[in-house]
Amino acid sequence: MEYTFFDFMKLLGSLALFLYGMKIMSEALQKFAGDRLRSILTAMTTNRVTGVLTGMLITMLIQSSSATTVMVVSFVNAGLLTLTQSIGVIMGANIGTTVTAWIISILGFKVSLADYALPLLALGAIPVLFAQNSNRKSIGEFIFGFSFLFMGLSMLQSNAPDLQHNPEMLASLQNWTDMGFFSVILFVLIGTVLTMIVQASAATMAITLIMCANGWISFELGAALVLGENIGTTITANLAAITGNTQARRAAMAHLMFNVFGVIWVLILFHPFTEAIKWFVTDILGSTETEVAVPLMLSAFHTAFNVCNVCILIWLVKLIEKTVCAIVPSKKEEEEFRLHFITGGMLSTAELSILQARKEINLFASRTRRMFGLVRDLLKLENDSEFNKLFSRIEKYENISDSMEIEIAQYLNLVSEGRLSSESKLQVRSMLREVTEIESIGDSCYNLARTINRKHASKKDFTNKQYEHILQMMELTDNSLEQMIRTLENPSHTDVNQTFNIENEINNYRNQLKNQNVVDVNNKEYDYQMGVHYMDIIVECEKLGDYVVNVVEAQTDVREKK
Repeated sequence: MEYTFFDFMKLLGSLALFLYGMKIMSEALQKFAGDRLRSILTAMTTNRVTGVLTGMLITMLIQSSSATTVMVVSFVNAGLLTLTQSIGVIMGANIGTTVTAWIISILGFKVSLADYALPLLALGAIPVLFAQNSNRKSIGEFIFGFSFLFMGLSMLQSNAPDLQHNPEMLASLQNWTDMGFFSVILFVLIGTVLTMIVQASAATMAITLIMCANGWISFELGAALVLGENIGTTITANLAAITGNTQARRAAMAHLMFNVFGVIWVLILFHPFTEAIKWFVTDILGSTETEVAVPLMLSAFHTAFNVCNVCILIWLVKLIEKTVCAIVPSKKEEEEFRLHFITGGMLSTAELSILQARKEINLFASRTRRMFGLVRDLLKLENDSEFNKLFSRIEKYENISDSMEIEIAQYLNLVSEGRLSSESKLQVRSMLREVTEIESIGDSCYNLARTINRKHASKKDFTNKQYEHILQMMELTDNSLEQMIRTLENPSHTDVNQTFNIENEINNYRNQLKNQNVVDVNNKEYDYQMGVHYMDIIVECEKLGDYVVNVVEAQTDVREKK
């Protein structure tokens, strides 16, 4: 058989269709149930067992362990999951991803779903093209993805070279398959590299199943490829963690460690382990037909490997955590974004939980002031690389600020359901208002950064007088934030009138600069656009001061009603 370059391109196209189908199907499910999945992920990780079950459930639903682990890494980066919680979820994701292999091995080889792909596409096109509801569109996209996945799988089978009937091509493959245990090690490496390139273990698994079903390689070498795929699939989470903080990189490293450890112990027990899988499929399941038995063996091997690995390592989560902390040390200059006081759930009484929430709110306020400090630094930067790096950091603070507001508010709502005194109920309401206003301060900081970014992109600069006025306004705003934090941390010993005095000063200065700006633009001291950027910064600082006053008022209202 002459296997041309065009035939090879058709094979790559089939793989591309399979990958595209998997991507569409996964993304559609995430869009359809994304918020619910995130709620499950954050709520059901109170211990390692529920963490494993949660990771398994979510991965089974979205059919992508990579999507789950990337989600976990981003949650750790935002401080919504601890490293311990993330390790449990990642373990569960490894079990959940084995469902893909079972779907392919049972449906893909027993039933020709590719025959039904076009009717399914017609069915999916109706909601995609005509539905106004986003959930219905997502269902249509899921059907599209499902169809493309099995069309791609069918085309992979039909466009692959027929090695069985072409001994000259099979001979070159046999050179790598008859070297004993070295062949096993080699195929582990091949599986790792292939999955790292494709960045989808499901695609590599499909290729492995086809190779074994067609008799190109033995079940043992197919199992070796599966082991390699489990290492290669960790590349996605590690790539996602590159831009994350230390905790995110540790979560990704834990994923890699978990899979590498599993591969090592399975390689040590490789022959007895694979023999046990053969016995299970042929004797217990009673599958004797080679075309069906080998894919089932591989699916069983994939599941058994991950389940056994979880059963062993679930007891060693603390050891894994200590190990990754040693491998990925924290940087002194890097702040760890995480909730510090309310991650462990409700305390024994609602009153004690309020104290914990108060500490978290005070920390939240301190972080927003630190964010404002970054904005002040951004104003002075001229180097493009340093500017973009700091702007990205402020964007990350904004995302964290949004997440912290939600997490603290949900915790306070949970506290309010307990038995509380009337004073404590007032306090919870006040704290909810404080959290909302503090998050608004974070929004204002981000708006300031965006205005500075627009000014930076225009390649124009403020005049010295404008800089002087902006820095003076930012100094007043920072004083206001400092006074707010003092009030939150020590309300009974702080004069709240100082906050109102600073706010009056900010308002008067804003009005003064607003009038002066009209005069300066008319006198051609700077152009109109620079005047817009300038006043946007001044006005946003004044808005930020208003949010500060709202936080202090929420605190004083409680004190007055006690």
